[in-house]
Amino acid sequence: MKVAFGGTPEFARAALAAIVAAGFEVPLVLTQPDRPAGRGQKLQASPVKQLALEHGIAVHQPERLKDPATHQPLIAAAPDVLVIAAYGLILPQAVLDIPRLGCLNIHASLLPRWRGAAPIQRAIEAGDAETGVTIMRMEAGLDTGPILLRESLPITDGDTAATLHDKLEALGARLVVQALRDIDRLTPVPQPTEGVTYANKIDKAEAMLDFRRPAAELARCIRAFDPFPGATATLDGTTIKLWHALPESGTGAPGTVLAVDGRGIVVACGEGALHVTELQKPGGKRLPAADFLRGASVVAGQRFATAS
Repeated sequence: MKVAFGGTPEFARAALAAIVAAGFEVPLVLTQPDRPAGRGQKLQASPVKQLALEHGIAVHQPERLKDPATHQPLIAAAPDVLVIAAYGLILPQAVLDIPRLGCLNIHASLLPRWRGAAPIQRAIEAGDAETGVTIMRMEAGLDTGPILLRESLPITDGDTAATLHDKLEALGARLVVQALRDIDRLTPVPQPTEGVTYANKIDKAEAMLDFRRPAAELARCIRAFDPFPGATATLDGTTIKLWHALPESGTGAPGTVLAVDGRGIVVACGEGALHVTELQKPGGKRLPAADFLRGASVVAGQRFATAS
């Protein structure tokens, strides 16, 4: 069976690697065009493109797929199935119709919960107890296709978007190989009409914490925004990134520093308090609170800014 593949970041790279390792023929890889990256802003190939080139797989990098001319490499590759994972481009119906067995998508949530661009972060932010990976047959709607396989895993109290991403990446790679091997025996199941939620793309503006919110919510935001965009708070005009914090009891005007010690900084919230234990100042590194405080003066009574 010939399996064409479309994807861009590390999440997709793991799936492609698993497909290749499983022995499937991959005639073509679709991925985003090379983008400027790093301090020098040099053009950099996506993780998926890098892996494809390592294996001598042809690569197609259209900016969009609206023009029928951009479909020709996929038509010429004549795949039996097209697997999509975090590709970043919308596939028109004409593309979905090319593979004789259709198109499969690896989605990092338990659909229909968290359709859309940022399912990993939104699941943590919402306080979900579990998430997972869904392998679905693609159709024109946004993550609306019927389910072929789905497997869950728990979200732990210590999970960040980074750690959960890695767990789901491995799960997605395993499940897509299973789906490809069993594709003739799997029965597509329509998604339930109840329980639909949408995971909007993370906006950098969301990074600024509002200490009027409950501490438990803010702690989840910090985990959800690690590593991107990084939760931020402003103290005496300086924007600081907060990388790790736990909710605890405490009262005071929201944003007020209640206590400072070697373990961290306790900040009053709308409900409870946030014990911040890992921080980063502008231009610095992520540091445990004790190390951060050696180079920053923070005392009880100071107040972090609250959103206007």
